Parts: sequence; C-alpha cells; structure tokens
Amino acid sequence: MVSDFAEFARLSGFSSWDMETARGAQRLFHGRGQCYAGFEFFTVDYYEPVLWIVLYKEPGQEFWQDFCAALENRFKNHCTAAVVQRRYEKPASATILWGLVPEKMAAIEGDCRFKLELANNQNIGYFMDMEPTRRWLSKRASGARVLNLFSYTCAFSVAAEQAGAVSIVNIDTSKSALARGRENHNLNPSSQPAVVKFLSHDILKSWGRLKKLGPYDIVICDPPSRQVGSFDAVRDYKKLVRQFPALLPLGGDVLVCLNAPYLGQGFLEETMQTYCPSATFIARIAGREDFPELNLDAALKVLHYRL
Repeated sequence: MVSDFAEFARLSGFSSWDMETARGAQRLFHGRGQCYAGFEFFTVDYYEPVLWIVLYKEPGQEFWQDFCAALENRFKNHCTAAVVQRRYEKPASATILWGLVPEKMAAIEGDCRFKLELANNQNIGYFMDMEPTRRWLSKRASGARVLNLFSYTCAFSVAAEQAGAVSIVNIDTSKSALARGRENHNLNPSSQPAVVKFLSHDILKSWGRLKKLGPYDIVICDPPSRQVGSFDAVRDYKKLVRQFPALLPLGGDVLVCLNAPYLGQGFLEETMQTYCPSATFIARIAGREDFPELNLDAALKVLHYRL
C-alpha cells in the first residue's frame, strides 16, 4: 500500500524541490490552491535560510512524521531551520522543527528586503502572492503619486519608491503595521527618496485628508476580505470604490484586490461597474507560477482599472 507521504511526494514533485537563492522568497508547495487532492491543508515556503510551513488543519500523525523526517533529511544541510505554524489553532502557534532561526529575517524580492516575524502572529509581515502586483507597480511608478490603501507593512510603498515614485501615502488602521512599514523603508534606502507618509486612520469614517493629499496617479486598494469590527468586503468594498473618481485624475490607474475564496472576480467587476462606472477594465494581473490554482475565482484577485 502506498503511504500518504509517498503519494504526496509523487503529486508535489518533492524530490525536485529546489531552492534557488536568486529567486528570493519562493513557495515550494501550494496546497491551498486545491491542485493536490488530499494535501490542501498546508503550504511550504522558503525564506533564505529558513523553511516556513503553515498548517491549516491538523495533519495525520503518520503522514506528518514521514513528511518532517523527509524534509529534514533532504534540506537540513541547506536550511538553518524549519518552522511550522499551526494556523488551525486559536491563536496560531509556531514551533521549530529543527535548527536555529536567525535573529533577523527578511523576505528577499528582487532588490528589496521585507522584515519577517516567524513567530506566533498569524501574518508574518509579508504576502508573497502579491509579488507580481509589486512588479506591475515597479514598471509604472516612476514619477507617480501613489496611494496605498490598507497598506499593512507597506511593501507596495517600498516597491513604488524604489521605482522612482515622487510621493506615496500609506494608510492603515494598524499603527504596528505602519511602524513595520517604516522599518521596511529603512531596510531599502532609495537613491531617489519619495515623500512618504504613514497615516493611521479608518478611511471608512472620513476621506477628507486623503483627498487633500491627492490627486494620485495610482491607487492600490487591498483590503482584508473580512476583519471583525473593521471591514467586510461584501458590505464595505463599494464604499471604497465610489471614492475613486475623487482620488484619481482622468487616466489614473487603480488596482482593486481581493483574497476571499467565497467572492469571485465577478464581485469586483460588478462593484466597479455599479459604483465607479467611469472606470475601464484593463486586465487581471496573473498570479505567481509557484501558486498554482484550480479555481481562479477562489484565488487572489487583482484587477487593473483606468479612469
């Protein structure tokens, strides 16, 4: 009888997993994309020099023992440590499978570095799946005025400044996330510094200050899908979209983003058509190749519109 791990190794190409340093942060296994039947419950990332595994439900004991043994046998001479986060626990917990985690960790993306916290926080400070969108931004940000809504740790802001943006406004309700955003900017000094602002503010309550700081050539709108007491995409996304004409000039670009598996691309298209009909759909930004998805409607959605 084939063991669960043997089946996993066959489906995932485990024997050919390769950590190319030149690629920077990378996903080695993307079970969440539903492309590997029976193994949808976890992901494996590589942040040099550490393996980062996230479990979304408790694995079977035999599979987990076999997987951990194979992982250590294959990568212990390449990685200093392997860490597993059990996202299914409330709150999430993280433990070291083997080795030592460097005191300072960063995700490497091109020429940029983003501070990581591989601990018990559910989010580690960096979203790898948004790398193609930051690449998109880098090609268009030179000389631009950028508004980064729901900025989190300001990775879009760093990418925009590195590409030559003249001004960037980051806004998020989390002061700790904005503090990390300042650290990320300090990690990535620019030869052409932009005027960068960090605002801790609930935009659903007032847009006055953002409008005074505008207009903006590029607006990035990347809210949480559902955050208790703060934002719910079904209820609140339209409140964001209806403000775009007041924030952008004619010809301005906006990215509307959503990572809710229960809301497809049609939700964003209908919201834009209803509440910002002057905007024209340009394209959907493709995801990373190492994030294979069975159903694109359930995956991260990033749509480019132009006013």
